[in-house]
Amino acid sequence: MPSLWTRDVEVGSSVGSVCAESTSGSRPIALVDHFSMRLQSSLKNPISVAVVAVAVIVAQGCASTSSTVMQQGSARGRASLPAANYAALEHGVIDELNFARSNPQGYADVLERDLQFYQGTLFRRPGDESALQTREGAAAVREAIRVLRQTRPLAPLRISEGMTLGARDHVKDQAPRGLMNHRGTDGTQAWDRVSRYGDWKAKISENMTFGPATPHDVVAALLIDDGISDRGHRKNILDPDVKVVGISCGSHKSYRVMCDMVHAGGFVDRVAVGR
Repeated sequence: MPSLWTRDVEVGSSVGSVCAESTSGSRPIALVDHFSMRLQSSLKNPISVAVVAVAVIVAQGCASTSSTVMQQGSARGRASLPAANYAALEHGVIDELNFARSNPQGYADVLERDLQFYQGTLFRRPGDESALQTREGAAAVREAIRVLRQTRPLAPLRISEGMTLGARDHVKDQAPRGLMNHRGTDGTQAWDRVSRYGDWKAKISENMTFGPATPHDVVAALLIDDGISDRGHRKNILDPDVKVVGISCGSHKSYRVMCDMVHAGGFVDRVAVGR
């Protein structure tokens, strides 16, 4: 790798969680807000990183809703995808999530092939426009591989139309504004947004990615969960208690592509409720 090139180095942060669990009509919540930055760096100089996280905990005992910002394997570039590609990306992410859940050992083999592209904490595959500055380097990938190889196969997630509509509302709210928050500009959280279209059951969680533009890059980033001590994104994907998923992807003002994934123990669409 040339040592004197000046190029984009993407700095990724994946922080905290928001979660909700149905317990006798009450839904406890934990909130974390986050900030991330992208910087220009010459590889002959140290790379500086600024990440701020603020957490307020008011709940316990539920799988976390989390956000991942530009992690391993992100498709790096400044142009947005063609509009028609987002539907294909959404379907591909669902397939990729179910690959990881139904064949975790096989997905571990896929992640293992990326280990060769790490140089310290920098990750760059052949053909990538820029290197990605990770926090843990290959160590986080190896941990994810170990966990996947110890995980029993899980049932695939079923797509929920109502939850997809809720996720789409959030992408339409956040992406054009360049925002990266679980809380919408109208004050809603994931459970509020999907509740416009039906009733979620048992528990609900949310993962978001900013930057990754292929199904593999989106799901691999969440499973690796670089820099996140509790690996909340990975836990959301490998949660045996979630059965359905809604997903929406769209053009993000600052980070090219945003994907929002909402998982739940079940979901009954409002139309079906009214029948």
